[in-house]
Amino acid sequence: MRVVAKFGGTSLGNGDRINRAADSIAAAVDTGHEVAVVASAMGSTTDDLLDSITFDIEEADRAEIVSMGERTSVRMLKAALGARGVNAMFVEPGSEHWPVVTNARGEVDVEETKRRAKALADRLGDVVPVVTGFLAQDHAGNTTTLGRGGSDTTAVMLGNYMEADEVVIVTDVEGVMTGDPSVVEGARNVGQITVDELRNLSFRGAEVVAPSALSYKTEHLGVRVVHYQHGDLLGGGTSIEGQFENLIDLKDEPLACLTIAGRAMRNKPGVLARLSTALFEAGINIDAVASGMDSITYYVERDVAEQAETVLHEEVVADETLSSVTVDDGVAVIRVTGGELPNRPGIVRHIVDPVSDARINIHDVITSATSVALFVRWEDREDALRIIQEEFVA
Repeated sequence: MRVVAKFGGTSLGNGDRINRAADSIAAAVDTGHEVAVVASAMGSTTDDLLDSITFDIEEADRAEIVSMGERTSVRMLKAALGARGVNAMFVEPGSEHWPVVTNARGEVDVEETKRRAKALADRLGDVVPVVTGFLAQDHAGNTTTLGRGGSDTTAVMLGNYMEADEVVIVTDVEGVMTGDPSVVEGARNVGQITVDELRNLSFRGAEVVAPSALSYKTEHLGVRVVHYQHGDLLGGGTSIEGQFENLIDLKDEPLACLTIAGRAMRNKPGVLARLSTALFEAGINIDAVASGMDSITYYVERDVAEQAETVLHEEVVADETLSSVTVDDGVAVIRVTGGELPNRPGIVRHIVDPVSDARINIHDVITSATSVALFVRWEDREDALRIIQEEFVA
């Protein structure tokens, strides 16, 4: 099996942890696996270096300075592997076998990086390359960076381009947890999670795998997150399943929009939960929900709109903080989903503006980390879909 193992800063934070990392790599090599390693800077080295830059500096100089953390890590880990009889080499920007190349815009040059990654992969079995994470090199030979979380990006990118079977992210957490163990008592490890689920969590504060890295995850590339204390690259942790699908989807059936207004609802806890529970108990599926200062809007299938209105009206009558419920049927929803959405500044405007310019009234826009849902009149759905497809693909 071909494995790319990424060791985070905490997992290389001191000599003992470097020894533990080297032991796990050597064990995988001894059992016949091909291993490439991606190493972050030890501990908080990168942050310490950045904090020390208190003067005006050119970006090229900044990249060279912060690269010293990763450059040190790969030398330490290569030496530890050598002490265990493993033939290893460190790979950093400027070296003969360096794989990650950026273009003039600072973006990864995919074709050149694929070519170099394949050349590096051809050496696996004879040597264990220990690659600096986070760093890249432009065509002029200057050191560049992949941004925050760049070591994760390096690992999954190389796993993809080196045709690895699995990428193992070695970090200081047990994988993905059901909640923050420092806050939630009884939090446990999640054995499996989808790319979409993890990407949404990552953009909302979960520090497990950098969102930018997950864009390189394919259906056939395994990605797993394990704790450095386990000392085993080949088992345990959380498995990340699937891959991102860029999709523009028009729901086949029309929706109805039900809006509950109430001036005082913002000051009364539990209103949203109570209304949602009432719909749930009536067997009504909620397609989407949006909330404002004085209103809550539910989107449900049009054929259950009358039943939903009755259910919600009963809640309005029973609660003096709620004023009324209204129904607007014949609504269409177009959803744009894709792993690259969060990395595209102005993406919501890129979708909304052309539809508005065509004088199509937009009923609502609901966004998440990886999707944008646009609600328009049912009779405008085909025109809106065509416009979004043309603009999004462009």
